[in-house]
Amino acid sequence: MPDYIYLLENRLTLVQQNALRTVRDLARDAQMTVFLTGGAVRDLTCGNPVRDLEVAVHGNALNLKSAILNAGGKLWGEDAASRTLYLCFPGNVRLDLGSARRAEYPKPGKPVYHWTSIQEDLRARDFTVNAMAISLNEGSYGLLMDPANGVADIEARLLRLVSNYGFLDNPGLLIRATRLKASLAFELEERTQTRYENAKGDELIEHLSAQDRARELEQIGHEDEPLKVLHALEAEGWIQHLFAPWTAAKADVDKLKALHDFSIELQVQGVHPDVSAAQMQLLTAKLAPKDLIQLKKELLRPGFVEEWNNLDAQAAEFAKVLLSKENATPSATYTLFTTYAPEAVLWLGFTSKQAAVKEKYENFLKVWPQARQKVPYALMLEMRITPELPGYADLVKSIFLQLIDGDLTTTEEIRALLEPHSPPAPPPPVTIKRTRAKKGADAKTKARLDDDEEDEDADDLGGDDDEEDDDLDSLDLGGDDLDLSIGLDDVRAPIPAGDGEDDDVFARVSVGEDDLDADLDTDSDSDDEADEDSDSDDDPPPTRKGAKKKTSSSRASSESEADSSTAAGAGLRALALKLDLDEPNDPSDLDEADPVVDFEDPTPAKHGKKLSKPVPAKKAPVKAAVKVAAKTPAKAAKHAPPAAKAKPAKAAKSVIKRK
Repeated sequence: MPDYIYLLENRLTLVQQNALRTVRDLARDAQMTVFLTGGAVRDLTCGNPVRDLEVAVHGNALNLKSAILNAGGKLWGEDAASRTLYLCFPGNVRLDLGSARRAEYPKPGKPVYHWTSIQEDLRARDFTVNAMAISLNEGSYGLLMDPANGVADIEARLLRLVSNYGFLDNPGLLIRATRLKASLAFELEERTQTRYENAKGDELIEHLSAQDRARELEQIGHEDEPLKVLHALEAEGWIQHLFAPWTAAKADVDKLKALHDFSIELQVQGVHPDVSAAQMQLLTAKLAPKDLIQLKKELLRPGFVEEWNNLDAQAAEFAKVLLSKENATPSATYTLFTTYAPEAVLWLGFTSKQAAVKEKYENFLKVWPQARQKVPYALMLEMRITPELPGYADLVKSIFLQLIDGDLTTTEEIRALLEPHSPPAPPPPVTIKRTRAKKGADAKTKARLDDDEEDEDADDLGGDDDEEDDDLDSLDLGGDDLDLSIGLDDVRAPIPAGDGEDDDVFARVSVGEDDLDADLDTDSDSDDEADEDSDSDDDPPPTRKGAKKKTSSSRASSESEADSSTAAGAGLRALALKLDLDEPNDPSDLDEADPVVDFEDPTPAKHGKKLSKPVPAKKAPVKAAVKVAAKTPAKAAKHAPPAAKAKPAKAAKSVIKRK
């Protein structure tokens, strides 16, 4: 769906917009709602040039006649029966202003009008492509009303009757359908084509009204290709019912084609004439004088006939002004061409034989436009003079007029002309950037904060003072997690698998099975000596196994039993002996062989005896084990392996942090 506000502001010419705005304002002052209707909406939707404007109001349109005449509009005709005014606004803009109505036909070609709303008006029109309206009112400006779905038929390029009885009620639609087919290159919809042929066969054209005859006769001259339309009407036989003496043979075909070419040249230079009157002059060039007089009497708008009759007089008046001393300079002549009545400019240039007049037209159409290439657009852009600035178009026009007069021959003159129009340069943008040193300082500060956080974490694990760090030198927590001898060799032992997990094969491969077996044998001998010492003491030995080592110890005992013939199996069995664990025969009793530590009681439990409040092995915190062992430093040192006694305190802290 096109944006009709955009189309109204860009597809209509400036003089058409002014005429539409005048009618809109006057209707609003009279408290009437106003709509653009008919062929204008169709041409906007199709993309065709808009030749005529048709406006409908709620109320009596005849009441606006005096206000329109005071606003500069001309009255070209009036029809009291349909409450319609045929107007012409400055720039030769044709506008039909009528009241919203619905017609009934008691007899073919004899309408009786009823005043109604715009919606009823559209539903009573001829073809769906003409039964559309655009609101020109405040609050709904640009709103399209299309009750008959005319947009769809425009896209399909079809002519469809709004009423099934259209041809029967108004035989003038037969001529209108033929004209629209020729001018728009549309086809009749299938059922409409059938009704057209039936109405034509029934000789309904005999009931053609005088109003429809006058409208269709004049409309031939307003078409873009009038000769094509005239041929189509003649081929269908309708021209005999319109005006029999007028045929395509009465037209000057060569001059008609030359007129169209000349009008295009004027449009390129900014002159947009209405060629309707000039076309009618050439279409009837070979018509007998009495027939020509009779034809002019039967046209719809008397004002259009008057303009047609005054073509030669307007051209002669323009020739006098053009050759006057006041317009001798090129700039004055160029301004006159672009501001005078375009219809007079068209007809004088097409018909004049004077050499001076022809020279003026030659300069206007071919010589002076070359000066546009000398307009210093690059210099204007360099001086920040862009099209967005107010008065840019007037400045370009002023430069162009001085160039065709022979002025502004040097760059200095052009720069001096442009200097007052050059806006000041914008201030440079202010950017605030942080220096590289500041970024480095921030990075160092962040790194220092991270180090402090790591130290605090390490202090939480290892204690709050240096004495607890020293106690870790002689502390043996047992198991593989705090194997201080491995920490000295900078080789990390494999982490035992937890409940439901597989053995850490990668850790075993990285350490090496031979090294692991050797370490286990050494630890086993040391444990035997430690056991003898512990038997002689009365105090029970401290528990050296953390809660998280339960699964790893049981796995070591099971693997040593399953593979006791190999060196790896022997090592694992020695590891189980080192931990003072009894390997159960049934794997389901594995939990009964593991020690359980009650962290509430500082006294360690004896082997094989559970405490009153056991703590699950998986939830035993390492820090709690450290505190328990720290209370008996002498006994912990007695049971520690020899390699652990040489381990500094920092190494123990690093192992705990890594876990």
